[in-house]
Amino acid sequence: EVQLVESGGGLVQAGGSLRLSCAASGFTFDDYVIGWFRQAPGKEREGVSCISTRDGITYQADSVKGRFTISRDNAKNTAYLQMNSLKPEDTAVYYCAADYYDKLFNPPSRRCKSGHFASWGQGTQVTVSS
Repeated sequence: EVQLVESGGGLVQAGGSLRLSCAASGFTFDDYVIGWFRQAPGKEREGVSCISTRDGITYQADSVKGRFTISRDNAKNTAYLQMNSLKPEDTAVYYCAADYYDKLFNPPSRRCKSGHFASWGQGTQVTVSS
């Protein structure tokens, strides 16, 4: 069973930083593309950042480019989202997602923009105060 568990969310002041973690189990981690998504109340789900299986290719949404960095440690079956220079508009529930590699959805930007991931975590709340 594919399991994804997010952690690291919380309350932070604008300009601060958080690092989200996504602990994965139940599958061969490095065969799966990993994505971070967020959803704020009343808004559509947004693909924040995604990372390829092994080659380190990443995608970041324009709204977070230069502030957020996705990474993964395949040896630890864990993905991360380092969030710096946080803004109130970053407030949302953040979800980790995973899907098996498919060449039709390469590069990571393509899958990230599509939002088509088979497995999702339960989310972690990030709240940024002004």
